[in-house]
Amino acid sequence: MTEKVQKMMNDYPVVRWTALFLIAFMMLFGYMFVDVMSPLQNLVEAQRGWTPTIFGAYASAEYLLNVCGFLIIAGIILDKCGIRFTGTLSASLMVIGAMIKYVGVSDWFQTCSFAEWLNSWWIAMPASAKMASLGFMMFGCGCEMAGITVSKSIAKWFAGKEMALAMGLEMAIARVGVFAVFSISPWLAESFSPKTIVRPVAFCACLLVIGLIFFLVFCVMDRKFDHQLGISSNDDVAEEDQFKLSDIGKIFSSQAFWIVALLCVLYYSAIFPFQRYATNMLQCNLQMDATSAANVFRWFPIGAAIITPFLGSFLDHKGKGATMLMLGSILMIVCHLTFAFIVPATESKVIAFAAIIVLGISFSLVPAALWPSIPKIMPNRYLGSAYSLIFWIQNIGLCFVPLIIGKILAATNATNAAVIAAKEAVANGADILIPYNYTVPMVVFAGFGAAALLLSIFLKTLDKRKEWGLELPNIKEEPKAE
Repeated sequence: MTEKVQKMMNDYPVVRWTALFLIAFMMLFGYMFVDVMSPLQNLVEAQRGWTPTIFGAYASAEYLLNVCGFLIIAGIILDKCGIRFTGTLSASLMVIGAMIKYVGVSDWFQTCSFAEWLNSWWIAMPASAKMASLGFMMFGCGCEMAGITVSKSIAKWFAGKEMALAMGLEMAIARVGVFAVFSISPWLAESFSPKTIVRPVAFCACLLVIGLIFFLVFCVMDRKFDHQLGISSNDDVAEEDQFKLSDIGKIFSSQAFWIVALLCVLYYSAIFPFQRYATNMLQCNLQMDATSAANVFRWFPIGAAIITPFLGSFLDHKGKGATMLMLGSILMIVCHLTFAFIVPATESKVIAFAAIIVLGISFSLVPAALWPSIPKIMPNRYLGSAYSLIFWIQNIGLCFVPLIIGKILAATNATNAAVIAAKEAVANGADILIPYNYTVPMVVFAGFGAAALLLSIFLKTLDKRKEWGLELPNIKEEPKAE
């Protein structure tokens, strides 16, 4: 007699995909807030006096506390306290940080007594930048904590199922947020009189509140799923399967961990910091306004959003994850070198647009190929900590690279006559573009891609020897009923 097997919640496609979309939209709104000011570099310099160095320092602030150890703590919290608590905490931190940033860039804050006090110390940054950076630091803690929580959530809900497709779709949805904000942000800032950076920040902060509500709905579903799994607390897990602080040492001693972590930091350092400067780079190279440049760059995440689900499905059924990472690195190198030399020489919008789409395709390969591979090389009991430590090392790069790029941009343009003249005009109240030369920063980004390519080749070679299964499909075939 054949026994009837009770189906779990994640066995129903509608249920598991609904869970995915709830957490994916929380991350979508988070990604929108990350880049809400990226298309506004020229405007924020004119209205708030943020130089490229200050703008780079502000961008780095998102990752500062994570680099100082918060992400390690976040991973321990995730493995000890679970998905629901950690996700709710992270979404709340994003909302609080967004509100602080909104206060910092608001018009009324510029003349209040607290702003005057902030201006009285550490004069390297204006009060608006200091306050916005503080909020961005808190938001960054929540956003990165949410990222590892979402990764572990998908690993839980899609175990043995379409994990690469799910992780790819989650990131594709988040990429659509980047597309949207590069359209919405300059439109909100410039389409109404007077021009202001405040409106887009306020709009995206409100979306984060909606994202928090979405995650709370997911928590209800996840609680029911845990009940089916027979998990009511961490005490229900066998002692040998519980997370221990000593597991941190095991993670750090893993060769696979370091390869994946370094690959991530190099890969993402060539993407996220680039997004901060991309709109201004296109303005300078193609002689266009911020709205037009943002409308060109907004297609960057669409390439990723379109191809990621197909890549995820391919990896679930066919594998070849390590190979995909090599291809992504090659595409990244080509695109950044195109921005460095070909776009400035030709001033071709078509070439710039094509490079942006291809770079987006390159970017889709990491979430689709790499993140689903981590559960293959790390035990589940410290999977959250493994993700958090990878994110932590990644955040070290993301913290310092924007600052480095800002300093390189300022240093390589220090004697640029056109830049000097434009800055003097802006200081006298003119509303014009400061025409920075972006050649050296783009070459630096291409260098990150070259290092990532070498690591991805090494990872594929090591996978053959260690048999981690990174080239194998993610979907496990269910045994046929007799």
